Amino acid sequence: MFGLKGQELLIILLIVLLIFGARKLPDLARSLGSSAKEFRKGIEEGSQEDVEGAQATETDPPQPTPPPQNSSEVPDS
Repeated sequence: MFGLKGQELLIILLIVLLIFGARKLPDLARSLGSSAKEFRKGIEEGSQEDVEGAQATETDPPQPTPPPQNSSEVPDS
């Protein structure tokens, strides 16, 4: 895990405990977990949309593009 050994991980956890305090750690872990869950959900939805979009472009015939409309006015002579 990121090349960290047990002793280094323990030191990091102690520093986090000192910074946030024991009361905030459960809330911090809970919000981190819910954020990770929402991130994974968004990634899955995005990949599903990509797959559906690719399937739609493979099966749908190309739509003709309408000719450009000229909005210039013709002067009266």
